[in-house]
Amino acid sequence: MKESGWKIISSEHHFANAHVEVVTDHVQTPTRSDPRAWTIVHRKAAVIIAPMTHDSKIVLIHQERIPIREAIWEMPSGQIDAVAGVGDPGSQSETIEEVALRELREEAGYELAKGGELIQLGHYFTSAGFTDERGYFFLARPVQSCGEGPARDDGESILDCREFTVEEIRRMIAENEIRDANTLSLWARLLASGLLPTEKPANHAS
Repeated sequence: MKESGWKIISSEHHFANAHVEVVTDHVQTPTRSDPRAWTIVHRKAAVIIAPMTHDSKIVLIHQERIPIREAIWEMPSGQIDAVAGVGDPGSQSETIEEVALRELREEAGYELAKGGELIQLGHYFTSAGFTDERGYFFLARPVQSCGEGPARDDGESILDCREFTVEEIRRMIAENEIRDANTLSLWARLLASGLLPTEKPANHAS
């Protein structure tokens, strides 16, 4: 719940498209009576999914990201439309869980196996210094590959999709090979919640 005492005195709108809106708000905060000017990027919320297989591997996608001019390993994710299918009277809006499962199918080509579960793990703010965007975390387990494979959007450049062990991902994080904020944050939530399998102890000769 948001803390009371926040008040927008005025707003200047600079730019907007289907994905973001840039505004400068003059805001009175609970601790400051003089309004502060802050430029904010409003962005749709997103879902981030950790797909876990029967043998406790995590599915990652390798995706080209234009702003950083790199391809990086990530967990599947996608934006949430406020009302899905706007402009199409025949379509129905989706729940956040349905968005998560759709993104899992479209980006990775995976789905929940029979008896599988989708666990919601709260949300986080991607970069609270300049945007109100938040990401909703999910663990999908167990998952299996869809027979028809992924159905990726034309705007996406997903180069690869692979299953990694917990040990492999831990090494990739430690060696700065995984640098995606969504993936790092969801990994921390999984670890703190005790939802990752423990590593097997090394065998020592007696």
